[in-house]
Amino acid sequence: MELIYFYGKIYTMNISEINAQIQPQKNALIHHSLYEKVKTVADLHVFLEQHIYAVWDFMSLLKALQIKLTCTSTPWMPVGNPALRFLINEIVVAEETDLAFDGSRQSHFEMYLDAMQQCGASTANISAFLETVQRTQNIFVAIKSADLHPNVKDFLNFTFRVIEEGKAHNIAAAFTFGREDLIPSMFTEILRSFQQNFPETDLSKLIYYFERHIELDADEHGPMAMQMITELCGSDPQKWEEVAQTSAEALEKRWGLWNAIEELLLKESVVLN
Repeated sequence: MELIYFYGKIYTMNISEINAQIQPQKNALIHHSLYEKVKTVADLHVFLEQHIYAVWDFMSLLKALQIKLTCTSTPWMPVGNPALRFLINEIVVAEETDLAFDGSRQSHFEMYLDAMQQCGASTANISAFLETVQRTQNIFVAIKSADLHPNVKDFLNFTFRVIEEGKAHNIAAAFTFGREDLIPSMFTEILRSFQQNFPETDLSKLIYYFERHIELDADEHGPMAMQMITELCGSDPQKWEEVAQTSAEALEKRWGLWNAIEELLLKESVVLN
């Protein structure tokens, strides 16, 4: 195994090995048949109304990492590794308070909601779901009672199970390999499809959201998230093994989410025809 230096320390380099292991899954997701099924504005609405759950639960992975790696309570204490505090806080600033299309500050979730509304997609179901989350104060009860495709529920349950287990390296794995490292390539494919299929629909906010993700994740957040994994796992082989398992499962759940959206698109097509 290769060794690298990180903040003056030497660690076993397992990032490349994990990337090699999950590359077939990533390739399958990048070339999923879902993208070519999004052909009409109605199709686009179905996609957005399901994908919004992944946009939302990503924010919980982000905040779970911030809670684990920094001090988020009073009285304040200098918690953990300053390098890790810097990395996660930098990502939080961009994800939670980024520059929106109109120059205001919004989270990426709020930007996505605005983009949905601009192109006519409904935000009623995600709003109702979030109200249930707040009312029950139990995310697993809220997921169980929601009117969602089983694969969407599996996707959400996986996210919050990883968070509940409380292992920072596994949360970082789901965040990094299941989301941040995957998004640039995956969203580029989606963006190209949208630009080709909906020239008369105002997708300016949606395109801005995708382009912003591509810019941040490819150039900044992806590499920073990889650094977090390296620092959290160090030379602990058990942690690296758990990161590999969590990463593979995160991609499996994303595959299930994409299959669910494709299935819903096919059902809609049958109804319309």
